[in-house]
Amino acid sequence: MLEALYNAEFMVNGEVRTLSEWQDKTILVINTATKCGFATQFQGLQELYEKYHEKGLLVIGFPCDQFKHQEPETDQTMANVCELNFGVTFLLTHKIAVNGHNTHPIFSTLKSSAPGVFGSQKIKWNFTKFLISPNGTSIERFAPTTKPLSLESKIVAMIDQ
Repeated sequence: MLEALYNAEFMVNGEVRTLSEWQDKTILVINTATKCGFATQFQGLQELYEKYHEKGLLVIGFPCDQFKHQEPETDQTMANVCELNFGVTFLLTHKIAVNGHNTHPIFSTLKSSAPGVFGSQKIKWNFTKFLISPNGTSIERFAPTTKPLSLESKIVAMIDQ
């Protein structure tokens, strides 16, 4: 299962990447949308990234337009909008699907490894967060309403492992 998580390909700035590049890091994965009511969380995510990326935290936003068309930006304009509106410098991928037949393999693995409330594997909304410990020994899921900065102690604990 971890092989699927670390070897699934995604695009960042037109370049194919995999999580295997950062397997030894603590990784925070979020499905994002620039027009979502939770978009203010970009700022908290950026704050965590700035504070901990040198210590081993990778933050990756996976934009998704499956929830009420809240990600109308193109792959080309998304990063600019996030940088201008929210100061985002962490990685943003191309748009992906988090539910349905075209679910990206990373989200398929994350959903099965860390199901939601009552065992649900479906992503219910934008800004669902997954915190992956180095080498995938632990994967935790957090609701869209969970503020990024509330994850700080968990991030520090994983970095210090």
